[in-house]
Amino acid sequence: MEIHRGALVRNDVRQYDDLAGEWWRPGGVFTMLRGIAAARARLVPRAARPGAVLVDVGCGGGLLAPHVADKGYRHVGVDLVASALGQAAAHGVTPVRGDATRLPLADGCADVVSAGELFEHVRDLRAAVAEVCRILRPGGILVLDTLNDTALCRLLAVTVAERLPGGAPAGLHDPRLFVHPRVLIGECARHGVVLRVRGIRPAFAGTLRWLVTRRAEIPVVPTWSTAVLYQGFGVKVR
Repeated sequence: MEIHRGALVRNDVRQYDDLAGEWWRPGGVFTMLRGIAAARARLVPRAARPGAVLVDVGCGGGLLAPHVADKGYRHVGVDLVASALGQAAAHGVTPVRGDATRLPLADGCADVVSAGELFEHVRDLRAAVAEVCRILRPGGILVLDTLNDTALCRLLAVTVAERLPGGAPAGLHDPRLFVHPRVLIGECARHGVVLRVRGIRPAFAGTLRWLVTRRAEIPVVPTWSTAVLYQGFGVKVR
């Protein structure tokens, strides 16, 4: 696999074209993302009405799709990366190419918005939060996960993960974009979404199996600490 060389540019969207073959590869570099997507899907309720829409912002290769396929939604995926959208479409997602800070979707079009591993990649957090809240209908649900703006998170998600064989590619994250839960809760509140958060982490046994075999999946489970990785569940009240 060839990755863009030269000076390291963190959070470079072009990396995802280089990594296009990794989305669904057993034991690949997106194995953790698959576990996080499965955990996020557990927050998504069954559709409450016919024709309900789930908008998956930053959908990548469609990792959420198999976990929500039987919940009754039309699954729309928005992403900047055409190669990722092609894979999402192959897994039943309706692809829309677009920027999270300027979503090409109507106000209130979504019953559920998923923003998985998104906010630690956007340079204009306020705009991205405003957009995911804008497309939610009143009473709609926002589910998300992201990386916390802490020294521990920077150590584990960047310093350690980028040196782990088979782990995150160098430069995938820019730690300056990591988001403290307090900031995200406040931004969501400005747009009428009441957000609750809880920590999540990879299961120890699953991580150990992956380290040994490089083929195992990594289950992601709730934890008491939000210091590294956390997920959120919000309802739009106005």
